Amino acid sequence: MPEGNAILGQFELVIFDCDGVLVDSEPIANLVLKQMLQELGIVMTMDSVLDHFLGRSMQQCVQTIAQLLGRPPPASFADDYRVKTTAAFATQLRQVAGVDSALDNLSIPYCVASSSDHARLRTTLGMVGLLPRFDGRLFSVTEVARGKPAPDVFLHAARTLGAAPSACVVIEDTPTGVSAGVAADMTVFGYAALTPRSRLVAAGAHRIFGDMCELSRLIDLGRPGA
Repeated sequence: MPEGNAILGQFELVIFDCDGVLVDSEPIANLVLKQMLQELGIVMTMDSVLDHFLGRSMQQCVQTIAQLLGRPPPASFADDYRVKTTAAFATQLRQVAGVDSALDNLSIPYCVASSSDHARLRTTLGMVGLLPRFDGRLFSVTEVARGKPAPDVFLHAARTLGAAPSACVVIEDTPTGVSAGVAADMTVFGYAALTPRSRLVAAGAHRIFGDMCELSRLIDLGRPGA
C-alpha cells in the first residue's frame, strides 16, 4: 500500500479498535471495574463508569482512580483487574455480532489498534476465534508515547502497514477513540453500541452505524466528501 497511490475517495486500510468493536467485552469489563471501585469506596453508576473509563488505557484508568480516591489505588489493582476480567471473559465473552461476516466482505487490509496491551488483545481475540485474522497486525498503546485520545497508536499502525493516514478508516465505539482517529487525520466510523450516537458525532465521527453488516458497504462508499 504505497503512500500517494490511493484512488481518490478510496480507503487503503481499515483500523479496528478491539473492545466493543470486535469483541463484546465492554459490559463485562466495566462491571468488573465497577465492583472493584466499590471495594475501594468509589460508588459509581455504570453510566458514570463508562463516562470515566471507556476507551482508556489501564494506565489512564489508574490515574483517574487515583484522582477519585485522592491517593493511588493498591499496587496490585491493575493485575487484579486483569485476572478478574480474564476469568469473566472465559465464560461470557463473544464476538460483536456480524464481525466475521464484515471481515469476510472487506477487500482491503485491516488491523487492530487498541488501548489494551498485547496480552489482553491476544487473549480476547483468541477466546472468540478472531486472533488468526489479525495475528501480526495487532497494535497496542503500549508501543507508543501517548494513549487515546492522542492519535499515536493509529498513526503507528498506518505507518507500519504503509498506508497514508488520509486513506485509513478507523472503526471506533467511544468518544475517546473517535477523537484519536480524527486527530490522526483519518476517517472515523462510529459504531454505536454502548455509546449514544450523539456523543460519537460530537467527538467528530464522520459516519455512524449500528450493525457490522453495514460496514463493507460504508467502506465501499469511500471517504466522505472525497
